[in-house]
Amino acid sequence: MKPEKLEFFRYMLLNKINELLSEAEKTVSEMTDGKENFPDPTDRASLESDRNFELRIRDRERKLILKMQEAIQRIDDGVFGICEVCGGPISEKRLIARPVTTLCIDCKTKQEKLEKLKGE
Repeated sequence: MKPEKLEFFRYMLLNKINELLSEAEKTVSEMTDGKENFPDPTDRASLESDRNFELRIRDRERKLILKMQEAIQRIDDGVFGICEVCGGPISEKRLIARPVTTLCIDCKTKQEKLEKLKGE
């Protein structure tokens, strides 16, 4: 892959990481500002439910950030855009849609078929 394309993907990944970290900071500050004091048990339960949902989202985003950091490491190592299974190139369209991917579309399709057959 050309160096300009690799820099494009690095920039894209770093921007998304910064965006997710910014959202996480907002969540932390909102949860620690102490403004929520609901005497009604139903309101408190609703708040807790919302917080749990928000925390699950942030946990998923944390895992995505780790995958993005791994993708940046693959760029640094010179293996970004190369399928882990067959060693072939991963299409640029696929990388734009999912820059953390490590499999070409053919290998991913085979993997999903196997998982479906196994009942996973």
